[in-house]
Amino acid sequence: MQTGDFQFNGATLTACADAALWWAAERVLCVSDLHLGKSERIARRGGTLLPPYDTAETLSRLRDAVQRFDPAVVICLGDSFDDLAAGEALDAEARQALTVMMAGRQWIWIEGNHDPGPVDLGGVHRDEVRHGPLTFRHIAEHDAEPGEISGHWHPKARLSTPRGRVGSSCFVVTPSRVILPAFGAYTGGLSVTHDALAPWIEGETRIILTRAPQHHIPFDRISP
Repeated sequence: MQTGDFQFNGATLTACADAALWWAAERVLCVSDLHLGKSERIARRGGTLLPPYDTAETLSRLRDAVQRFDPAVVICLGDSFDDLAAGEALDAEARQALTVMMAGRQWIWIEGNHDPGPVDLGGVHRDEVRHGPLTFRHIAEHDAEPGEISGHWHPKARLSTPRGRVGSSCFVVTPSRVILPAFGAYTGGLSVTHDALAPWIEGETRIILTRAPQHHIPFDRISP
């Protein structure tokens, strides 16, 4: 598994190629925007049908990350479910997979804009969490203190290279905040050069692609 280590607000963090963030010193694993149940929610609302495998694939990748790091704390950084009904509609296999992963560790569900309330799956539910020098919330705040970890935007980036253009989901690392890529299988993404992300790009912003090798790329090298 390719990884990219970086220093942030006094913490050494690891950006993983599967879109997870690992804080080894505190044994904290953070993932954002799982969007479990997305295919079910789209079908329920009469949208274009998608193969109903996204929840199983996302949970399989999450299980691999949990087994790899054996975290003491797992923080799901909001939009863990595509909506509350999708969370309630999880089948027995998905619920059992989550129960096994949660066993013996603290599991924190951060509320997102898709899942504004708790579901009956165990763990604790918070609007945000402060842990040492870092604050974990779903959506970045303009007046946030340095050390903010957020998700929501599903950032993606493209880079021009001598071999052509390459792109993938990515971590956005600024002097005061980190924005995580989406972890879910069917989440899509938003270009880091999109106007919606412009307010969060500041100072010496770097991009870490989830695509290997995970180079730290200055923001001004990213293609529109």
